[in-house]
Amino acid sequence: MVRKIELNKRQEKILQIVKENGPITGESIADQLNLTRATLRPDLAILTMAGYLDARPRVGYFYTGQSGGQLLSGKIKKMKVKSHMSIPVVVSENTSVYDAIVTMFLEDVGTLFVVDESSILVGVLSRKDLLRASLGKQELASIPVNIIMTRMPNITMCEKDDLLIDVAKKLIDKQIDALPVVRLSDDGYEVIGRITKTNTTKALVALASEDVILE
Repeated sequence: MVRKIELNKRQEKILQIVKENGPITGESIADQLNLTRATLRPDLAILTMAGYLDARPRVGYFYTGQSGGQLLSGKIKKMKVKSHMSIPVVVSENTSVYDAIVTMFLEDVGTLFVVDESSILVGVLSRKDLLRASLGKQELASIPVNIIMTRMPNITMCEKDDLLIDVAKKLIDKQIDALPVVRLSDDGYEVIGRITKTNTTKALVALASEDVILE
């Protein structure tokens, strides 16, 4: 659970010592407080985890000037798509609307990516696209998805090295559930993954769980 850290008097004193004397070793901090290194260790661990201090081997402790919330914000801004994308679900452009609906149901996804015979991205299918197609009296088994899909160049995409926060903004701005993660080839864009609202939510929850004490 994300919660605000409340420093005790000893932790506040530790921060003051590091501000004035950093870099400084744990032993030196303990000497100034007339405590043993073992007694001080839990406080140093808490302050480091919360982002107030940074520890470097054989050098000592530095004051970062950051609270837990600032540290979390900095981590979020460095997260990339490649670490959080999932496996894409693709269908051929000649797949029938009926088969696409079945695929979406079986794979439990909200977006299908449509590729040509060279596995190059040519379209995107959303739940809304398939729902609109199923409302009429058409024979869904005889209608190919390339009739109803969103086509290039009207597809919002991303690449694996894009920042996750930028992709999240695209999802919000475009009001869509998923983006294809693509790689440019000689023939066009190959689909190598997908990033969804669920992916971004999971990433944030996982990050928050790592920082036990946050502002």
